[in-house]
Amino acid sequence: MNESRYEVSIEIAGPTALFTRPDTGAAPVSYPAPTYSAAKGIFEAILRLKSVEVRPTKVEICAPVVYHGYTTNYGGPLRKPANIKEGNSYQLIATVLINVCYRIYARTEDVTAGAYKRDGMPPSNPCHEYQERFFERLDRSQCHEIPCLGWREFVPSYVGRFRDATCVKEDINIEIPSMLHTVWDKPMNGKYDPVFRQDCQITKGRLLYAE
Repeated sequence: MNESRYEVSIEIAGPTALFTRPDTGAAPVSYPAPTYSAAKGIFEAILRLKSVEVRPTKVEICAPVVYHGYTTNYGGPLRKPANIKEGNSYQLIATVLINVCYRIYARTEDVTAGAYKRDGMPPSNPCHEYQERFFERLDRSQCHEIPCLGWREFVPSYVGRFRDATCVKEDINIEIPSMLHTVWDKPMNGKYDPVFRQDCQITKGRLLYAE
């Protein structure tokens, strides 16, 4: 089975995005493009199958990289106990991206190890099934959950197939000395074990995700 045939892709755009650099601490700053984990989450927000793992391969930046200050009041459980007791919010300051647009590509991988093969029946192809169902859901504007551009409150203004008017910003060339790749040690039920890639390059608006 040639799983590389069954690739999926998506265009996503929105007014605000934040793909957090972990080294920026309490005042997060965004990477200029989605991390591997963020890209994977966008695909899985549309469709998840236990039989298939989606592996992002490339992202294309289709809008200028523009940073902007962002401030919000956080009222969640990670506040200091005194602030929770007194009902005080925590003011969170971040540096986000605005007016973003990306084209993201991924390949599919069968993780069933033949579990779906039955006697007397032709072997199933989970990767083909994922590809077909993924694009069907895109065309119907269906999703498992609302895709987001980093933070969950940063919802997209467009999610779908590639639009004819969208083009890659080939004047964007950025070197990223260290970039978060994955957060968990395995795709499902994993433990926290972040992996970073070194010397990542955005060349002519394109970032390749290392395996």
